[in-house]
Amino acid sequence: MPAILKTPLLLINFKTYLEGTGQKAFRLSKIAEKVSLDTGVQIIITPQYSDIAKIASKIKIPIFAQHLDPEEAGAHTGYILPEAISAAGAIGTMLNHSEKPLTKEKIGSAVKRCKELGLLTCILSNSPEEGAELSKLKPDMIVVEVPELIGTGRAISTVSPQTIKNAIAMIRKNNKKVILIAGSGVTTSKDVKRAIELGMQGVGSSKAVMTSEKPREVLYEMANGLLSANSKVLKHSTPRNNIS
Repeated sequence: MPAILKTPLLLINFKTYLEGTGQKAFRLSKIAEKVSLDTGVQIIITPQYSDIAKIASKIKIPIFAQHLDPEEAGAHTGYILPEAISAAGAIGTMLNHSEKPLTKEKIGSAVKRCKELGLLTCILSNSPEEGAELSKLKPDMIVVEVPELIGTGRAISTVSPQTIKNAIAMIRKNNKKVILIAGSGVTTSKDVKRAIELGMQGVGSSKAVMTSEKPREVLYEMANGLLSANSKVLKHSTPRNNIS
């Protein structure tokens, strides 16, 4: 069974950027691993399928696939089996990214297959309502996004904080345990801190890291933003001792 995820966490989606392909993907993974070790923040990376095995053989931070299919082994040319990503070294997968959408039935089947194999699941949702419905499938993580903000540098946490508030309220009615992640447009430490202050347990980012000339600095900024905001939230949520 995969290790328990630690929060706050940072999910970095490599997508199909050339900066996250082949040897460049390996170098970026090493950077992410160093930032994770230095800060104590859990960083999850999602490289392309062809890079998972090489990265997993040398890198110790969690690796998720960007997608998988719930089909059983056999005559399914071009599909990605859960068994295949597990054998390559991934401990989980994303599902239902807005760039790779699935039906609810497919998502449910994929989550079931992953649970059978001990793989973690991270479902992406395009609205609080969708997130609440998909939370009933009992994934390990849900990323709440606003599709129109993806890749714009305009973060959901600063541009649409009410979306996050609504998502938390609606999802928690169905699922108390799922880890909630803010995605779409997250770029700066301000975006990160605001997401945590609103009640999220981590953030997801892609373009801000993948297209930066200084990804190391961006990752440190985000990781430190997570630590700073989480410390503040914990401090404010700790009951005071009664003083007589």
